[in-house]
Formats: sequence, structure tokens, C-alpha cells
Amino acid sequence: MNQRTTIREMTDGDAPQIARAFTAQGWDKPESQFVRYIQQGREGKRVNLLAEIDGHFAGYVTVVWESDYPPFLSAGIPEIVDFNVLMKYRRRGIGTALMDAAEELAGQRSPLVRLGVCLHVDYAAAQVLYARRGYVPDGRGVYYRDHHPGYWEMVEINDDLILYQTKRLWDR
Repeated sequence: MNQRTTIREMTDGDAPQIARAFTAQGWDKPESQFVRYIQQGREGKRVNLLAEIDGHFAGYVTVVWESDYPPFLSAGIPEIVDFNVLMKYRRRGIGTALMDAAEELAGQRSPLVRLGVCLHVDYAAAQVLYARRGYVPDGRGVYYRDHHPGYWEMVEINDDLILYQTKRLWDR
């Protein structure tokens, strides 16, 4: 069966269905998160891309124009954040289509795009995807909450332990 993938911007009516879809697979992604993303999109702070297969929500990614990560913010480089594909739609090219669209948007403003990936095993598929797409570590080491941890500093392995990476989209 041939399925049609569509990538489009999120709209107000998408927030409830996205939250329900993640709740159904046991993930905590509240509707308020997507309402906030959509509002930030209207304010020009981010672009929210949604993937559908035959009209059914399959995943999303966002691009923020001003990163929370200080080195990205000071360099004025867009960041791809909060990239998720529902488990039942993985390995069908949805993630690749979302990343292609996100990189295209970022490339309209900058020759570079950056992202952060959690180091937990739950993010292994994303780690591999980013490496295959040409993302390389930014050379600053891991980042935990609000700093780069030093030697012997204890950190928890959770969503806050991040390795930030960069990809060149085009030459100046």
C-alpha cells in the first residue's frame, strides 16, 4: 500500500490531536506544549512542522531562531529542537522528510544549523540519524542543564544531558 506523506506547518487545531497521539503511546507531551509552540510560531520565534501520513498525524519538528543554548544564541544560528515521530510511523522516511524540511527552513537564514541530542539510549535512533545526516559535535563536550560539566562532576542520565551538534548547509 502506497502512503502519502505531507509536511505542513502546525495550526491551532493540531494541538489536541498531537497530545492525544503521544498520550496513546505513553509519552507525556501535553496539549499546552503545542499551544505554546503554535503561539511562538505566530510571534516569529519558531517554525513548527507537522508530518501526516494519509492525513493522520505522524510526527513533528520545530526550528527556533534564537536558541536557549548560549553558544548557538550568540552566533545567531537556528536550532532544530523537539523532533519526534510516533513509534508506529518510524522507519518510513517521516523523520528524514521532517529533517529535510527543517534544514531547508534553517538554510534560508543561516549557512549552519544546530541541534542537541540527549545521550540516553532512548535517543539512539536520533543519534544515528543525525550522524548520517552530517551533524558533528560542536567541540564543547556535553551540556547538562545550564553548563558544561567538569571532570568528576556527577550528572544524571536524563533528557538534560545533551551533546550539541552542527551541520553546514551551504557555503558563504
